[in-house]
Amino acid sequence: MMNRCLARVAGIFFLGTSLLFTGGCGYKNAPVPPASVVPQAIDDLQYSISEDGVQLTWFYPVKTIKGTALEEVSSFELYRAEVALEDYCSTCPIPFAEPITLDGGSSLDGETRRRATYDSSLLRAGHKYFFKVRSRTSWWADSNDSNVVTFVWFEPAAAPTNLTATPADSQVTLSWQPATLRAGSDPEMGLNYQVLRSIDGRDYGKTGEPQKETSYIDRQVTNGQKYFYAVQTLTTFKGELAQGGVSKEVAVTPVDLTPPPIPTGVTAVKTDEGNKIFWDKSDAGDIGGYRVYRRTADTDRHELLADVEPQYTLYVDAKAENGVRYYYAVTAIDQAVPANESRKSKEATIR
Repeated sequence: MMNRCLARVAGIFFLGTSLLFTGGCGYKNAPVPPASVVPQAIDDLQYSISEDGVQLTWFYPVKTIKGTALEEVSSFELYRAEVALEDYCSTCPIPFAEPITLDGGSSLDGETRRRATYDSSLLRAGHKYFFKVRSRTSWWADSNDSNVVTFVWFEPAAAPTNLTATPADSQVTLSWQPATLRAGSDPEMGLNYQVLRSIDGRDYGKTGEPQKETSYIDRQVTNGQKYFYAVQTLTTFKGELAQGGVSKEVAVTPVDLTPPPIPTGVTAVKTDEGNKIFWDKSDAGDIGGYRVYRRTADTDRHELLADVEPQYTLYVDAKAENGVRYYYAVTAIDQAVPANESRKSKEATIR
């Protein structure tokens, strides 16, 4: 009797084990290796401050950690930490709270990579904030942490006003009216300013270092390129910078105001076709052409005879009258609009 019971138990155990290994787990094929669906870590998490709070932005991942295409993200996990300035320890672990789950979706909008945004207004003055984000393709496949962004929050100072931009040759000069701290601010707080620049009017980046002055000269510009500028206030307190209001933007295009070198080697020769004027080819990189002038011996005023294309260094004055002594001069012009013109060369005459 005992042997019969033991045999029955053994049979049940064998049957259960068989079911477990032949389909009880629900897989018909081998599981997909995790690396083929794990998203690459987000590395472009950014933030911007306004009077309403902070906005976080990042782009959807489009590849897995194996480098294969990733078409969809099921969700994002946003981690946040808040530390009072008086309790902040730069060498201590960041006390991130439980993550906030955000909806995902397709990684691309057509051919354009999608950008995720998150707004937070639950911020307390005198606190330092940290944010990071992860992406998921399923409950068991999540990315590593993104880059961490951090900032200190105070009630933002008012934005600078009356921002002006004056273009010049390879530079732009900015000036603005000073901003003020909000009533009730700590007397130890100070104000700095950060110049922001964009070439499309949307994606602004920092230009130069934070400064106390209310003017700035940007020399890292290209003539003919349109630039957009704004200035943001920065509150300084206990060695920390807190972003404040942003001014209205201004647009400006620096212009080339430097004329090319004066032409050299100007020579005049009389021929049957008329008076031929020669000069040396300019080695300037932005030559747009030359202008040929002449005057008669009885006047100091030159008249413009012709504009000559930059590939030529010869002009024939076919209308020169016999018996009249002429003095010729040549200038160079560049490709700026309007063109910059050099001073006149040394005169040449036919003796």
